[in-house]
Amino acid sequence: MPQVFHPSANTLSRVVIFSLAAGPGALLGLMYLLVRSPYQTQVGVIREQPVQFSHEHHAKGLGIDCRFCHTSVETAASAGMPATHTCMTCHSQIWTGSPLLEPVRASLREQDPLQWTRVHDLPDFVYFNHGVHVQKGVGCTECHGRVDLMPLAWKEKPMTMEWCLDCHRNPEPRLRPKDQIFNMEWTPPEGSELASTAHAASAAEPSPGAHPNTMTPVEVGQLTNCSICHR
Repeated sequence: MPQVFHPSANTLSRVVIFSLAAGPGALLGLMYLLVRSPYQTQVGVIREQPVQFSHEHHAKGLGIDCRFCHTSVETAASAGMPATHTCMTCHSQIWTGSPLLEPVRASLREQDPLQWTRVHDLPDFVYFNHGVHVQKGVGCTECHGRVDLMPLAWKEKPMTMEWCLDCHRNPEPRLRPKDQIFNMEWTPPEGSELASTAHAASAAEPSPGAHPNTMTPVEVGQLTNCSICHR
């Protein structure tokens, strides 16, 4: 009886069967990697702004406090963005003719607010309150990284649901004294309880209920409830 299929058809059939079996898993894996990639999370991506503002120059070089521009960060859900008159507090006196600052001067002349591009833009279905986090002892760097070392602002943390929950389950290693909230260079004192807690955080199992903190007690029992962030 003549041979209908070439011997290579055996190999081809095995490849097809393997592809049908492994294909869905590979596709899911690819989607998982895509969701966590900078393409999706925007981590490390510099956003174009109307003015190329340097946090490194203003915060690190000049020592300007975060609250000078982000005026409502301690009390409101939004940290607030600097209004034109905030910029012109200084730049009506210095760098008055700089081409880089023409958008600011034009904004003042035309009474048209600067349209800053959000670097950290959570989905509309996520509720986040800066004031609550600041009052509980969460420093700026925990979410925004060392902004004072950024010539142009970028997103430092992924801010995924998993990332938020990691903190909500065990917040102590990320808390600091309230007078150090806006100190970008602060680290726990060597040998302190907080330093030990931070060092052991990855190995420690968070216990249910209250997690006492010597600086700011945080009740974590409710922090993983859906309604905390989704309202």
